[in-house]
Amino acid sequence: MTPPDQLPSLRTRVPGPRSRELAARLARVESRNVTCLGPSPIFWARARGANVWDVDDNRYVDLGAAFGVANVGHAHPRVVRAVADQAAALLHGMGDVHPSAVKVELLEALAQRFPGGGPARAVLGSSGSDAVEIALKTAALATGRAGAIAFEGAYHGLAIGALDATRREEFRAPFAARLAHATAFARFGDAEDVRRAAAACRAPVGAVIVEPIQGRGGERVPPAGFLAALRRVCDAEGWLLIADEIYTGFGRTGAWFACDHEGVQPDLLCVGKGLASGMPISACIGRAGVMDAWPASRGEALHTQTFLGHPPACAAALASLAVLEEQKLIARAAEVGALALDRLRGATAGSASVVEVRGRGLLLGVECIGPEVARGAIEALLARGVIALAAGDDARVIALSPPLSIGQDALDFALDALAEELS
Repeated sequence: MTPPDQLPSLRTRVPGPRSRELAARLARVESRNVTCLGPSPIFWARARGANVWDVDDNRYVDLGAAFGVANVGHAHPRVVRAVADQAAALLHGMGDVHPSAVKVELLEALAQRFPGGGPARAVLGSSGSDAVEIALKTAALATGRAGAIAFEGAYHGLAIGALDATRREEFRAPFAARLAHATAFARFGDAEDVRRAAAACRAPVGAVIVEPIQGRGGERVPPAGFLAALRRVCDAEGWLLIADEIYTGFGRTGAWFACDHEGVQPDLLCVGKGLASGMPISACIGRAGVMDAWPASRGEALHTQTFLGHPPACAAALASLAVLEEQKLIARAAEVGALALDRLRGATAGSASVVEVRGRGLLLGVECIGPEVARGAIEALLARGVIALAAGDDARVIALSPPLSIGQDALDFALDALAEELS
């Protein structure tokens, strides 16, 4: 168990002098498109539970879990120990030639948790984009059709294949000439609109890819029954259903996977972020009959990478899964998330700055009347020792995805601070 989460403690103004110095150094050596330096960010030094300390020794409450990654909390002792023990024994292996035992253990654990049960197989990756690339390739192999339907507001990653299914134009436009343009987009939450989009797709459609709740799109929750209706449409049309649960998976929404809320079994499931609570690893898991569209390897894998099944990352994932179960963090996310949603709605009721407070489990969003309001509140929160991020196509949503283990006092403090900034 980690020590209890602490409230913020600020020793300098935010950002502090060391953070500002590092920002200046970073500007000289990193491509300018990566880290936003205006205003200057804080530079993290260490983290534990739901707390982050910066290089100026200011302590924060993290309402983002570092992009939803730290599911069981930053630096959970069991995860850290698993990484250290595995690194001491085997830091790197030959994942697709002479694999490690821990790779097998993780794949077994993932197959056992595939929604709906039944035989399942998986391919491991290192990022969410990897998992989406694998899913789109699998769909093309299994159906013989390269076209896909995604949704307005969708974010599936920035690798070229995944980018073709990502809707945000600012990401797509600079690389439009490299995209396959084999994806058409339907209205999120409207299962029947998928048929209209399919008729407009430039390539024959083989799959529909959907986030059960959109994360980067602004914590958008579709109407009840949307996923089940989408499953029926896919079955009727002979399309595969790909659930992108990179953000929503592993308890984030109060169930193992968000598609579990409607009892929907996807054909392919993309996971990442909270899978290992801090180590870079992802996976595409699918029904065995679909995944078997991949031919048997004869010495050269059709989709692989040097760090496939990286042993310390696999060990971290297994430890994180064990913590989720042993500490009952999935049920806690459902309970604490519902209370947090009610608290925020009550505290912001009547605020002229807030359009809607929404979410499920510990994936919550506060939609503001404009991006400038959200940006101002996020900057004010940081100055008070609370870390939050913007989401949505125009960044008008304040996204909240804290560790599932966040202490109640720390969470209440952060939520109250947010409500005060929006009052």
